[in-house]
Amino acid sequence: MPGTSEIHNAARQVSDQPSPRRLLSSQTVYEGRIWDVVSDSFQLNDEGKPLVRDYIEHPGAVAVLPMNDAGEVLLIRQYRHPVGMDLWEIPAGLLDVEGEDFVAGAARELAEEADLVAGRWNVLADFFNSPGSSSEAIRIYLARGLSDVPGHELHIRTDEEAEIELHWIPLDAAVAAVLDGRLHNPSAVVGILAAAAARADGFEGLRPADAPWPAHPSQR
Repeated sequence: MPGTSEIHNAARQVSDQPSPRRLLSSQTVYEGRIWDVVSDSFQLNDEGKPLVRDYIEHPGAVAVLPMNDAGEVLLIRQYRHPVGMDLWEIPAGLLDVEGEDFVAGAARELAEEADLVAGRWNVLADFFNSPGSSSEAIRIYLARGLSDVPGHELHIRTDEEAEIELHWIPLDAAVAAVLDGRLHNPSAVVGILAAAAARADGFEGLRPADAPWPAHPSQR
């Protein structure tokens, strides 16, 4: 089997990179309540013909996989209207507060959706939710050293969030649910599988909470 250094060297060979192209025009064709649709005209190269792509302009988001001392992870069940289903997810939310630190945004979502505070944070994974149709970048954190939000600071959940149900589940059971096709939320799927992989070295290989995030829209 390859050693740790060989694995890291191989991983560095498949690193996503910025690829600036010539932007000819950009206009907002739809202004929504939460996000807009943008239409860009651009060239792949100097000789290429103009291409037009419409996509959702998104502020980015954070998600949190809470893990307790027993190695269980917390999932939350929430109704999602576009797919008409109750989905088991992990706490997550938009980075729509201007200038808000990424970890602070994740801590806010953890408190609001799971009534928890975490003493230890690491980055689990970064990904684009649907890079062919949206600029949404998501960072998933692993949150440990958990404690309850003080009663007087509890967030009052409304609308769909008012129906949230919390459930602790062993990490291996969560992995099985993903592989069985019973979980569909992308942040939950990515976070669960990333945590299972990271567990191999006791989570020592995870990035710190303040690791650079060049893929986030504010950093590009």
